[in-house]
Amino acid sequence: MTCSKGKTPRRHGPKKASNIDKDPVGVYCRIRPLGAEDEECCVEMISSSTIQLHAPDGLKANRNGEYKETQYSFKKVFGINTTQVELFEDVARPLVEDLIHCKNGLLFTYGVTGSGKTFTMTGSPGEGGLLPRSLDMLFNSIGPFQAKRFVFKPDDKNGMEIQGQVDALLERQKRDSQQSVPKTPSSRQKVADPEFADMISSEEACKSENVDEDCCYSVFVSYIEVYNNYIYDLLEDAPFDPIRPKWLGGGTPVRNNEFIPPQSKILREDQNHNMYVAGCTEVEVKSTEEAFEVFWKGQKKRRIANTQLNRESSRSHSVFTVKLAQAPLDADGDHILQDKNQVNVSQLCLVDLAGSERTSRTRAEGSRLREAGNINQSLMTLRTCMEVLRENQMCGTNKMVPYRDSKVTHLFKNYFDGEGKVRMIVCVNPKADDYDETMLVMRFAEMTQEVEVARPVDRPICGLAAGRRHRNQVFRDELSRRLEEQGGPGNADDQGLLNQLIESLPALPPSELVDAADDQTLPRLMEVLERRHRVRQMMTEQYNKTANTLASMLQQLDGQISAKETFLHDQRSRLDEKDKVIINQRKEIERLEKKSNTLEYKIDILQKTTDMYENDKRSLQQELETREQRLQRELSERRRMEQRMHGMVTDTKLKWEKECERRVNAKQLEMQNKLWVKDEKLKQLKAIVTESSGGGTERPEKPERPSRERDRNIAQKRSASPSPLPGNVFRTRGGGQAVQFTDVETLKQECASASSRKRRSGSGEGPAQMENTENRPPVASTSHGYQKRRKP
Repeated sequence: MTCSKGKTPRRHGPKKASNIDKDPVGVYCRIRPLGAEDEECCVEMISSSTIQLHAPDGLKANRNGEYKETQYSFKKVFGINTTQVELFEDVARPLVEDLIHCKNGLLFTYGVTGSGKTFTMTGSPGEGGLLPRSLDMLFNSIGPFQAKRFVFKPDDKNGMEIQGQVDALLERQKRDSQQSVPKTPSSRQKVADPEFADMISSEEACKSENVDEDCCYSVFVSYIEVYNNYIYDLLEDAPFDPIRPKWLGGGTPVRNNEFIPPQSKILREDQNHNMYVAGCTEVEVKSTEEAFEVFWKGQKKRRIANTQLNRESSRSHSVFTVKLAQAPLDADGDHILQDKNQVNVSQLCLVDLAGSERTSRTRAEGSRLREAGNINQSLMTLRTCMEVLRENQMCGTNKMVPYRDSKVTHLFKNYFDGEGKVRMIVCVNPKADDYDETMLVMRFAEMTQEVEVARPVDRPICGLAAGRRHRNQVFRDELSRRLEEQGGPGNADDQGLLNQLIESLPALPPSELVDAADDQTLPRLMEVLERRHRVRQMMTEQYNKTANTLASMLQQLDGQISAKETFLHDQRSRLDEKDKVIINQRKEIERLEKKSNTLEYKIDILQKTTDMYENDKRSLQQELETREQRLQRELSERRRMEQRMHGMVTDTKLKWEKECERRVNAKQLEMQNKLWVKDEKLKQLKAIVTESSGGGTERPEKPERPSRERDRNIAQKRSASPSPLPGNVFRTRGGGQAVQFTDVETLKQECASASSRKRRSGSGEGPAQMENTENRPPVASTSHGYQKRRKP
């Protein structure tokens, strides 16, 4: 066995010398039946102690291209056909035996969500689980030897005190007046609650034979849950219900529209260095039925939720603790020994761990996701503690075990350090979807089996002689028998009354005759006898009178009795008829009660489902409101963006419209300029042709060149990108360049200057006229669009 994988094995240090016997943690495996016959199974039971895991078809193969099959061994494997009785006999019964013999025990179920942990621990109607069967065996064993209520009293420091008879009587009277706790049934009867009705049949009931009859016992139960790494008391009478929270308007205090969580309990250490939950409610119970009622009271408050893997998934670790207090009887075997040091307290913890789950499969969100994270974190802490314990025991190290990282491990620290037996039931769901989680559970179980826990030792109670209770009971029975056998006290009383009656008669005088002439003795005797005779006659008459009166009374009574007998006969006949009606009504009532119990059970399940759906609905409504707010914000932002984009588009559109209009105008201007140039060239050519055909030889007068100052003024008025206005007039300069005149007056001046130049130059210039034709300014057009030059 290596201490770590992939590294050089650590040399085992010398183990601590200890004479304490240790036993490994008992790990059992229970396989749950498949939900459907056509489902793929990945778990196979090889033997009574070995199972084999097969990889499902959809899983990737390993590096060698083959599917790997693994086997795991346990102390015992329970198949799908295992009954609750068989599981109890092998796993829980030894722990109950140890509990009666002052030894602690810890039993917890571990596995994936939906693997059957709660069913194994609690069971169902008709199939009681480990918890109800353990309670039934305990009360069947110690039932005749239980102390009266309130004789044992918790001292709030994980210990027990013994109260005197007077204090206990006062406590019982106070309880009876308040009627807060139901009275213990005198015999086994069915529980009214359908959750536990008919869980254990009379044929399956068992008891322990090795019970110390010289002790008095009392049972206390407590029920807590570890939720989000906080400890809550499920038996605490709080003004709220954590399963069914009331929101605003429900009369329950709220904070930020959320239910105020209950106050978490804290862990403390008693004088014996044992961990316990401070302030936890401990209820004294006297029967299995009463313990069931207490358990169900806390079970209704336990946190469950609907997930993708389990309809009623436990969202917390529940711990149901059965504490047995026992103290010896005194030397007479009549009363409990009033010595606190002689009180022994043992406890059995039944733990239903919440299932490990992957959020990718459960699709948990919000509070469900936080719960799953805390559950997985606590289970990981439990695994880490086991790993460190195993390494310390096998490698001789002395590492600190991180018990305090989780409330579950911190609470059960004493068990792993050697305060009792530890048993774990690994529940397995063989369906292929749970293969990966099942592999992790198997590895943890395999590692846990290697952890050893110190074996608990027997605790002697006291040095008094055994059989005290039996001897005291025998003495009482013999005394009662003798008192019943003494039938003479009534006859002796009658004889005494007769003697008193005889003594009340006149006393007889001396009747001895000495002298024959004595004539006084006999008359005196006769007188006394006559008096006695008269007294006797009077008594006889009184007796006869009384007898007659009594006889008449007896006759009258006989008549009355006969009449009453006749009346009773009639009433009996009527009662028989009523009994038949009552029997029929009882049958009908029993049928209706069964139906009512079934309906209450269904109503409770529907209420739980409704509460879960209401919680889901509430969370979904909150999420919907959040998303609606987000959507409103996005819509408003989109509207603002649309308005902004619309403004930008409008501005851009106007800009481009102006730009397009400018470019069109520029293009029109350019085309007009080109057309004007062509027209001017045609005019000049036509003028030349006309002059040539006229035969004129005179050289035209050379026109005067326009002033440069005037040209500069015209250039300043010309725009770089002129707009095509209707008043624009164009002319050409030399070289065919178009010139724009934006002012009509300027055009007139230009035309006037051109006319003057033409007059000065004359019509017979000849070549000079041809050279300056390009510099002629435009003139007002005639009907043909041209103006002929006048000859000088």
